Amino acid sequence: MNYPNGSKQIPRSSQKLNSNETIFSNRGMTLEEDINATNDYYLDACLAVIHKKPTPVQIVKVDYPKRSAAVIKEGYFKQASTTDYNGVYRGKYVDFEAKETKNKTSFPLSNIHQHQVNHMKAVINQGGICFLIIRFAAFDETYLFQAHHLFEHWDNQFKGARKSIKYEQIRENGYFIPFAYQARVNYLSIVDQVYF
Repeated sequence: MNYPNGSKQIPRSSQKLNSNETIFSNRGMTLEEDINATNDYYLDACLAVIHKKPTPVQIVKVDYPKRSAAVIKEGYFKQASTTDYNGVYRGKYVDFEAKETKNKTSFPLSNIHQHQVNHMKAVINQGGICFLIIRFAAFDETYLFQAHHLFEHWDNQFKGARKSIKYEQIRENGYFIPFAYQARVNYLSIVDQVYF
């Protein structure tokens, strides 16, 4: 791919670094921002309709110094949310959770909650597509990790196994999603490979 000025992109794996140099291709961007931009691209290109789910909030106290300057002073979450994103792609329901970790060796299962796992299992039982998108911020690597792999680790932690998923296991069982220009986290390319 060429940049708008005509210069060629050099893949990160072939870039030479001094010992004190680090590459941050999308520094300042969070995984959520990248996925939201990707979903906007999918929607504009008529590829998929996938949105971030709003978290249900109960507003308790609002100050109205004037109507145009209302300030929410107190509120609370009505209920535990399920997963971050859902929608439709190629006639199939898609549901996924997005998580970013600074951990270099593993993905802590404490980042996921029981009600989310229950929800993902229900989605799969109904024939939906369900997965995690995990970004290891330290390596600037993003993976699609199928929900059934998560379930194995989730259930095993209650039988005395690790309370995390090793980075190597995510690399081995997950699917690397390279950073791209328009679809920054082009997870549908992986969904096509795995589910269709």
